Amino acid sequence: MRPEILFPLFTPVSTLQGVGPRLSVLYEKLAGSRVLDLCWHLPVGMIDRRYAPTLADALPDRVATLKVTVSRHSPAPNRRSPYRVFCHDATGEIQLVFFHARADYLMKLLPPGEVRIISGKLERFGETLQMAHPDHMVPLEEEAEVKTVEPVYPLSAGVTLKPLTKAIRGALALTPALPEWLDPAHKAREQWQIWRDCLEQAHHPRSDDELTPFSPIRKRLAYDELLANQLAISLVRQQQTAAKGRATKGKGHLREQMLDILPFTLTGSQDQAIKEVITDMESSDRMLRLVQGDVGSGKTAVALFPMLAAIETGAQAAIMAPTEILARQHYNTLQPFAEKLGVTITILTGRDKGKARSAILENIATGKAQMVIGTHALFQDEIIFHNLALAVIDEQHRFGVHQRLSLAKKGAGVDMLVMTATPIPRTLMLTAYGDMAVSRLTEKPAGRQPVDTRTVPLDKIADVINGVARSLDQGTKVYWVCPLVEESDKSDLAAAEARFRELEERFGKRVGLIHGRMKGPEKDAVMEQFSKGSIDLLIATTVIEVGVDVPQATIMIIEHAERFGLAQLHQLRGRIGRGSEKSTCILLYQGPLGETSKARLKIMRESDDGFVIAEEDLRLRGAGEMLGTRQSGLPEFRVADLACHGDLLATARDDASLIMEKDPTLQSDRGKALRVLLYLFERDTAVTYLKSG
Repeated sequence: MRPEILFPLFTPVSTLQGVGPRLSVLYEKLAGSRVLDLCWHLPVGMIDRRYAPTLADALPDRVATLKVTVSRHSPAPNRRSPYRVFCHDATGEIQLVFFHARADYLMKLLPPGEVRIISGKLERFGETLQMAHPDHMVPLEEEAEVKTVEPVYPLSAGVTLKPLTKAIRGALALTPALPEWLDPAHKAREQWQIWRDCLEQAHHPRSDDELTPFSPIRKRLAYDELLANQLAISLVRQQQTAAKGRATKGKGHLREQMLDILPFTLTGSQDQAIKEVITDMESSDRMLRLVQGDVGSGKTAVALFPMLAAIETGAQAAIMAPTEILARQHYNTLQPFAEKLGVTITILTGRDKGKARSAILENIATGKAQMVIGTHALFQDEIIFHNLALAVIDEQHRFGVHQRLSLAKKGAGVDMLVMTATPIPRTLMLTAYGDMAVSRLTEKPAGRQPVDTRTVPLDKIADVINGVARSLDQGTKVYWVCPLVEESDKSDLAAAEARFRELEERFGKRVGLIHGRMKGPEKDAVMEQFSKGSIDLLIATTVIEVGVDVPQATIMIIEHAERFGLAQLHQLRGRIGRGSEKSTCILLYQGPLGETSKARLKIMRESDDGFVIAEEDLRLRGAGEMLGTRQSGLPEFRVADLACHGDLLATARDDASLIMEKDPTLQSDRGKALRVLLYLFERDTAVTYLKSG
């Protein structure tokens, strides 16, 4: 279905001249496997080779392009000495210096008596002007190609600048002139050029200003990407709301009983969020609402009441969690309440097999299971609900939009409630959740104690371990999170296992280990032992980041805290301070710290407000890294920088709304150009939600 005009951009990089099998593998790791990926691999710097003085006027420590005549070669007397080539112009002399040089190669490149254009960084060694390993040494006729501004691209192991630049130029040569999708008045007001010219200029910066996110060139490209994002969200929203909804109006008897047996009083923001959700459910329009709350703000309680409202009508409610640990925790939390209310609750995860699984599926299909808890297993084709009225998705950012819609299709007019404990800045909210109404939980339940957060250098780890020993003697339970060395299960696991072995030697069977590569039953057994049994010190990777609830745990140690993002540190810290006891979070760091790491740890010491922390995280790191490892539900941007382009995002959202009002099927000339835009930025799955025009 991709428009034919885009075909050249989606061909493999291996089709570019000079890109063989070895380079294509390297470029795929660096930027991506298609020609388009190289087009989006924008420069981060530039080398200005336009400075072209005579040798007498040449200034050291500058990149210069010089026209010289080769005088003579002076081969290296021994392996440790450099090979020198003496050159001159009418005003002076310069030495070109080469280490480990091949004499025949240099003689061919720089024959005595010939004029050559050389370019590189000038240095002064005593009274001698010299240039070590010039970047360019070419005949006079190639001067115009050298005396220019060279883009500098991000590189990775095995990739060098010259062949990459050549490949990117080849990619740009394949870029077609695309139909204009911008509103003409908006384009004229911003004085933006056409898309292809902007892309070309982005790869040929003439000044440092053109490299910033605020340059007109980068802003145009960023706006295009944000418009594609907002338009895709609008199309999904259109599909979600176009389908017939259902008015779910329960009698309220289960909710009233629940209020009587609830062991705490709802906060004001919990009560408000519940009212907003119930109002949406009672409407005949389909609900799509996000409940966004900080760690420990009580989202599960908010979800329970609308689930009971659905069950009051004789329908079913389901809650989907991203991990088995979290699904079982929801089940363990809700099951005692369900039993008292006479509600049948069941849990379905990937580990359920054979007859047990068949029995669960039958209970869901017949409606005997009124409240269903599960992992992503819930939206598989074989799962049939008797009468699903409400689907709750926990930790929404772990699921993609299309997984969310798959669960919504399990019933007629299913209302959708999604929850996240990851506070998200407003700009990122618009890109990830722009299709939803939002309720925010801004209070923590009464009795929750603030967490005392301290930073400790890693060379004091022995003192920290001694402190852990004292705490364990007093009956405290302790988390110890091992470093996120890189986005790799293996390196996380190695670090966790090493720390586990060391601490097990000292504390014996009181130490447990949990990580993401363990099987579900193993993880559950360890968490059960930590929650209620003999394990008091839990060594963990970030598998415990979200949702794990052990109120007795009051100490959290995060090793190499400088390697984690703010949002992730805040999520990990949220595993403690869940009871009435005073809690402490120790951030172990390896010095010396860079400015960003210093700022990050300072914010963690000073604030426990997840919304403040999320805004700071966006400012310090940008959206691409904000949530640590990539999550399927969050958009990835190639050009747009949400920390800089918030104003463009708001405009793109308004533009997308106007487009959907005027041309909901994208059938106009501009609409057809916008279809190309969606495919260009790979938001093409949204095109499947277009109404037939």
